[in-house]
This record gives sequence, structure tokens and C-alpha cells, in this order.
Amino acid sequence: MRRVLLLFLCVAVVAHAGAIMQIIEFCPDPYLSNDMDEYLVLAGNGSLDDITVSDNHGGFRFPPGRIIRGSLTIARSAVAYRESHGTSPDYEWLDYSPDVPNVINGDPLRMANAGDELVLYDKNTVLQKISWPEDVKPREGQVHYLENGTWDRRILMLGQSRFNSDVFHNVSVTTFVSPDCSNEVFRDAIDRATSTVMVNMYEFSSPSLGTSLITAKKRGVDVQVLTEGGPVGGISPAEKTLIWDMNRSGISVVSMVSSKTAHAPYRYDHAKYVVIDNRSLLITSENFKNSGIPPEGMSGNRGWGVLLEDPGLAGYFSDVFATDISSRSVVPYSGTAGEAEPAPFQKYSPRFSPARFEGATVIPVIAPDTSNLIADMINSAGTSIEIEQAYIKNETPYTLNPYLSSAINASRRGVHVRVLLDSYWYNVEGPNDNDEMAVLINRIAASEHIPLEARCIDLPLSHVEKIHNKGVVIDDRTVLVSSINWNSNSPEFNREAGVIIDQPGVARYFRDVFDDDWDPLGARARPGVDYIKIAMVVLVIAVLLVVYYRRQRR
Repeated sequence: MRRVLLLFLCVAVVAHAGAIMQIIEFCPDPYLSNDMDEYLVLAGNGSLDDITVSDNHGGFRFPPGRIIRGSLTIARSAVAYRESHGTSPDYEWLDYSPDVPNVINGDPLRMANAGDELVLYDKNTVLQKISWPEDVKPREGQVHYLENGTWDRRILMLGQSRFNSDVFHNVSVTTFVSPDCSNEVFRDAIDRATSTVMVNMYEFSSPSLGTSLITAKKRGVDVQVLTEGGPVGGISPAEKTLIWDMNRSGISVVSMVSSKTAHAPYRYDHAKYVVIDNRSLLITSENFKNSGIPPEGMSGNRGWGVLLEDPGLAGYFSDVFATDISSRSVVPYSGTAGEAEPAPFQKYSPRFSPARFEGATVIPVIAPDTSNLIADMINSAGTSIEIEQAYIKNETPYTLNPYLSSAINASRRGVHVRVLLDSYWYNVEGPNDNDEMAVLINRIAASEHIPLEARCIDLPLSHVEKIHNKGVVIDDRTVLVSSINWNSNSPEFNREAGVIIDQPGVARYFRDVFDDDWDPLGARARPGVDYIKIAMVVLVIAVLLVVYYRRQRR
């Protein structure tokens, strides 16, 4: 009986070992010609002697005696795979590389782009079957991956990073906004740099910010700049000029751009952050242009930003920067000599100064890796949501933007929601843009009798050029500062960067800015805090206490 039981247990263990072997990743439609770099990843533990991979037309098995411990990558051509990924696979199923072992082919496997299937066998037992477009949706360049039993929890394109969320505590935060005080915060942060500055910026043409980096380089700071190589409208003459000037100072400037030899992993490198001395992170919604970070006293966009001091958080973004700058699509950019970006001409009286807060909890938001955190943040709201966006685009004429949908659902459970959109001409003159979006939101609010309101900013009263912000405040406690636009492209296909900050003072700072933009006349009519009167009261109390103390001693 014991022998029978032992035999049963052995069979059960073997069956279980086979059952956990599975295909966890594959790419049937990569970018190279003829899809020579298509591949799959097999995960599990144990012998591969009876394992076969097939599409029921062709397939392969492994040489006798091979073992898997973890995962193996099997590519159609090791040479092509190396060209796309910079590393070699564990096996190839066509003999192109003498230094990579071959599997044993039947008819060679070739995954069709639009529709096909992969079947994993253990002898004659089907362990796994994946069909597309049934189980995953085909797309050129998309990597299909299995996570916690679910395929494609996010759209993952070839070459994209796979960062997980993280949490950093006791972070020091300096808040700032454009156009009021962003320039001074940036220049002060760069002026204090002693070793390294890493800049990732969609567009960079501001002469004053460029001068700060050049000055830092001259005093021995290692400065690296990564820009988008193909922004909407192309790289401007002013940006080419600034890059030329930075090149001449010895600053390394590179750009991410698709070419015949390398496909960029993101539609746009739209992030806007700076890592300083691996100790501080400056992150903002604004490009480094005169409109985004204007010189002091000059008008520009409404945008939000923070300077965060924490080595762990700075290290997280250093890793993001190092990953992106190492992409095969990143190449040196030399710029051209020319005219610098002209100075703004519209004066502006700042209303908000930088403010410092301690003890914040910060969660990085990296698109497309962890952009789902924005919906999670909105879904957590209990009392109020303030949303200030350059624009909001719905998925389809009948499907709301997912972030907006989350906010409206919050309003349905009693959360008070306000949505403020830009009203610059190109965001309101079309047939389906911000003014129509505000009407739609208010129509939903009226029909369902929920605490929801939307409006477009009154730019003449606000005296800002336009809203370029992508910010959210939740419950006067948590705030999102980011570069992520509310459309279908930005959170799923761009490289974007943001942070969720949990700190009531920080949230209140940006709530005050929001209130000022929401109702410029009302906010400015309300009396502000009279710090001079408060100081006088404190002084009088101090004098009275001194007098009282002296009388008591007599």
C-alpha cells in the first residue's frame, strides 16, 4: 500500500511540475523585416524532454536532457533577436547563430501576425493554448505577457520598461507653479548641483534654463540631457540653437527617435523631470520653454511642479533615465547655430511663491508602466476631487476617458468633483474639444443630480497664457503632478513621468492654485492671510509676557 501511495505521489508531483510550465511571453509581430526577431519565453522547472511548442502547423522540441530552471527565451533568429534586444536568446529555432543552441524543428514555427495560436504540450497533454485575436489582441510591436494569470495587463511594446510602483516616505517637498515661481526653483536647484544632473525633457528651448545647465557643466557637474527627437511639429529652431550651445559647452545631448535601424519604444518621450546629484528630483507638467518655465515676472502656462528631496526616490528616477537613455533608438543630437528663443513680452504679477513641506509620502507614476495608479488614486476619493487639465479626450464618441469616468463615478457616490479645462483658442475652436467636453460633463451632472461641475478657464482674468497642467487633488490630502495628458495615447504609449504625493500641506497648496484658476475674481476678492498682522499680534503677546514675567519677579 505504501508503494502504491508513493507511486501516486510521484505521479502527482510530475503532473504538477508539468502543469506549471507555461509560455509567459511572446511577440509574433516585431518591427524587423519578415519578423525574423519574433520570440517566445517559456517558464517552469524541470525536464524539457517531453515539452513541445507548436502552432498546429509547425513547432519544435528541445534537445534531450535539457532542463529549465526559471525561464528560457527561444527566438526565430538569434541574430535578429540580438539586433532588436541587444542580448542573445537561450535557443533559436532557425540556425542563424553558431553560439546559440538550436531547438529541434519539425516544420519551422512562424507566428502569423493577425491570427494564430501557440500550444504547449507535455507529451500528448496540452498544458496551455493561446490564440489571437481571441486571447490577446494583435498589434505590431506589442509584447504579449502573462502576469498573475492574466494576459496583457497593460499594452507593452518592444523595448519598453517594466517598472513596478514603489513608495517613498518622509520626503521633503518644495512646491511651485508656472508662471509664478517655476524658473527660480529650477535655477536654484541646478545651482546647488555638485556632481550629476540628468534631464529628460520633451521640448527644451529656454535660454535661462539652458544657461543654468551650461554653468553647472563649467563647474564640473556631469550633465546629461535626453529629449524627444520627433515632437509634434518637429524640433524647433530655438531648441536646435540651445542644443548647439549645450553641445559646445560639453553637455551630452541625445534624443529618442525611430530610425531604419531602431524603433523608438514610445510614441513620444513626453516626460519632464530632472534628477540632481541622485538626491533630488524636480518634476513638472511643463516643457522647458519660455511658455512653460517663463522668466520671473513674465506670463506663461499654468503648470504644477515639485522639487522632491529623497535619495531613494531620486534613485528610482535615475534608473528610469538610465533605462531610457540606453535604448538603441537614442542617438546624439548636435543642434544647429541660430537665434535663441525670444523672451516673453507679457508681464505677470506672481500670486504664488514656492513652499516647503516635510514628511510626504510619494509614489512615482511612470507611463505606460504604472499609469493605472491615476485611476486608483481617483477611485480612492472620499470627499473632493479637483482636476485641472490641458484637455480631456474620450476614448470614442460613446466611451468616456477612463480617468474622467472614474471621477464621474466618484461623484455618483457623493464626492464633489470639479473639472477645469484650458480655453486657449486651439482647445475650444474645434467641434469636439474642451468647451464641448465641459458641456458634456455638466449635462451628466444635471441629468443625474450629482455634485459634478466643469468649466473652461477664463484666461483674461487669470492672466496665464493657457492651462498646460495635468494635475489632480484628492480630498485636500493627495495630489498628482505629472506630464500625463488625459487621452488614449499618453498613458498607454508615451514615456511619461509623475508623482502622487500624500501630504495635506502640499495638497492644500495646489488646491489654492486650483481655486484661483477656477474663480479668479472670487479667489482674489477673498482676504488672504495677513502675515504682517499675525506677526504684530505675536510681538504684542511676547512683550506682554515679558512685562508679566518681570512683575512676578519683583
